Amino acid sequence: MTAGTTLTNGTTADHELVALQREHGRPLFALLLRLCDGDRQRAEDLVQETLVRAWQHPEALRADAFDSVRPWLMTVGRRLAIDARRARQARPPEVGDAVLENARVIADHAERATAALDVREAVKTLTPEHREVLVLVYFQGASVAEAAEALGIPAGTVKSRAYYALRALRRVLPGYAADLR
Repeated sequence: MTAGTTLTNGTTADHELVALQREHGRPLFALLLRLCDGDRQRAEDLVQETLVRAWQHPEALRADAFDSVRPWLMTVGRRLAIDARRARQARPPEVGDAVLENARVIADHAERATAALDVREAVKTLTPEHREVLVLVYFQGASVAEAAEALGIPAGTVKSRAYYALRALRRVLPGYAADLR
């Protein structure tokens, strides 16, 4: 691009920007497309922002220190892409409507408290042996081996008691059957 006219406010004339886009737009877009991981919309936005910077800084386009403005444009575009990536990484990821529709609905505090009371009452209906296994394995997070050692019974017995205890709870708590699988 050759030296052209400058408007009174110190910006580049429109015809110079058109020539700049025509001459350097494709290589600039190709670079920014790679830097944006193939996101065409983002790359187009960055090309536009790069040309806005060229419009705002006509002195950089007319410097006699270099033959072409392409290195300057590529550097500006690359820096804008890096800044945009850093800004996206600093924010939490955006969530679309489709993701929200599929999101799991979490019960409120009152529902959780009611469910806890229901489970407590149901656990009281179990035999003491079944109750001990459930408390250790499911409520205290012990492994089968740890529960077997604590209760002084074989690991297979812990597994069978847990199985039959959950089966009994499914009968007592029919509305919670999906949660007990």
